[in-house]
Amino acid sequence: MSNYVSAIIVAAGNSTRMGTEQSKQFIPLLGKPAIAYTLRAFQNSALINEIIVVCRDEDLVTLRDIAAHNGIEKLAQIVKGGDSRAESVQNGVKAVSTQAKYLAIHDGARPLISVEEINSVVEAAFENDAATLGTDVTDTIKVVDNDNQVVSTPDRSTLRAVQTPQVFDKEMYEFALDKAGDSLDGFTDDCSLIESIGVSIEVVKGSAENIKLTTPFDVMIAESILKNRKQEQS
Repeated sequence: MSNYVSAIIVAAGNSTRMGTEQSKQFIPLLGKPAIAYTLRAFQNSALINEIIVVCRDEDLVTLRDIAAHNGIEKLAQIVKGGDSRAESVQNGVKAVSTQAKYLAIHDGARPLISVEEINSVVEAAFENDAATLGTDVTDTIKVVDNDNQVVSTPDRSTLRAVQTPQVFDKEMYEFALDKAGDSLDGFTDDCSLIESIGVSIEVVKGSAENIKLTTPFDVMIAESILKNRKQEQS
């Protein structure tokens, strides 16, 4: 299959800012683990062929149970995360099928991603080899110096807050990994890794609802969004 897409769901974080020992991927949202929503969206996308989950060792059994109870039939492997997000993604890349042509890399703690958003960014990558979801920046952003003094004000019309999934041609991504070598941990997201080899990345308009669970306040917002979605469907 020429456009075989492997989704790599990165769920190996330690949830420090959430203030809980429990992995934030397991925080219940309306009674269901957050990552169940994430996995279900990728399961329901016709453009995703397999799902690889990267997690902490202690979360492997729980994740396997969640996948089984939520009908995640595309789950191919659950692999151990690394010491950093970059290493975790690298471990996920090593586990994908030999058929994989594209990689769709997504934060496990973004449970409100929609099938439509997944499809739109994957289709953009089919055309351009590299694409990410992103939203317009509505706040005024300031650049500051080491003394916290304002240096400049970028034109916000040129700024985008990038999200995940970020989708790339697999061979291109592996080339970027090789080029990064020991400096891999210096890249803040997968797009920055691809930027380092001079490749242009298309930003596909995403939704403000595609939030990442980082603090307890995010959990409140996520549940509110899910309740609203249920009301719209009823």
